[in-house]
Amino acid sequence: MYLDQTKKTEIFTQFGNGATDTGSAESQIALFSYRIKHLTEHLKVNHKDFRTARSLTKLVGKRRALLDYLYDRDINRYRAIIKALGLRR
Repeated sequence: MYLDQTKKTEIFTQFGNGATDTGSAESQIALFSYRIKHLTEHLKVNHKDFRTARSLTKLVGKRRALLDYLYDRDINRYRAIIKALGLRR
């Protein structure tokens, strides 16, 4: 599978406050971004996979909601995660 436990731990360690910080907005956004990138590559090859396209749309919406939450709560954390992940706004 493309997302195993070691990869998740690596993402949470890099963007969260440690390997066990799975609930912070930054770690969730980083995990969603990794999954979005994987699904985008899948859809480039399998353009008729409409279920995956819907899942991708839902993930982008969830990430956008978390980014909006961070923007409202703490603009510095928002700017840091945008810069770290290379997301454009």
